[in-house]
Amino acid sequence: MAKDKWGAADLSVRISASPKVAQPGQPLTYHVDVHNKGPGDAVLPLLRVHLPHDFQVMNVDVAECAPGRGYDQVVCRSSRDVLAGGSGGMTITGVIRPGAHGPLRARATLSSEVVDADEADNTAETLTPVDKGADLAVRFRSSTRFTRPGHWFAVRAEVRNRGPRVVNDAYVFLQPSEARLLSASGGRCRSGRAFVGCALPPIRSGSSGLLKLVFRVPSRASHAVATMATVYSRRLGDRRPANNRAQMRVALRRG
Repeated sequence: MAKDKWGAADLSVRISASPKVAQPGQPLTYHVDVHNKGPGDAVLPLLRVHLPHDFQVMNVDVAECAPGRGYDQVVCRSSRDVLAGGSGGMTITGVIRPGAHGPLRARATLSSEVVDADEADNTAETLTPVDKGADLAVRFRSSTRFTRPGHWFAVRAEVRNRGPRVVNDAYVFLQPSEARLLSASGGRCRSGRAFVGCALPPIRSGSSGLLKLVFRVPSRASHAVATMATVYSRRLGDRRPANNRAQMRVALRRG
């Protein structure tokens, strides 16, 4: 009997998610930790991680891991034994689908080719709630349609929050080709070489905010100026990201 006990390996697995509350359309990371309490070595252990359907895998940080059956499973086949007292871990990074509803259930199962006298801790689960998020949308309202090289043009970008959550950190990212920002109102805006970023005041569900910006076209400009705007929340997810972008063009006239 002592000989049988010497050959056994008491494996255990834990799984956790970060952040604790998932946001639709935003990243989520699963951390899986394995441990062998001994007294024997775990021979060629096999780890299976079953992931939620609404979780899209982007990266796994262990080369021995590969997709299992379907896209909601990761299988890790170790090429070496885990010694008694040894530990290991892996990280799965992915994105929550915009239409996800919680809780998200993930399960990790660990096995080996040797007997495990205590299999109760060979499986672990974690449940992650999904926040309601918000539905931000941006569109260009009446703006300048024509300008001349070296002259200015105005942009009016409306950001609407269709809820259900209040968005306290709405941010609009604009790319006005080579045009230079002259003035802005309706938000706190910063200008870079090829973009303008604007932080908006809080927007309640069902309400909207309006950005008014004025740009100058380079004197050397020879073609229409295209402007693209993207809105997002740094903290909340967005369940309908298709309307987070808008585009407009300002044609050039000479003479």
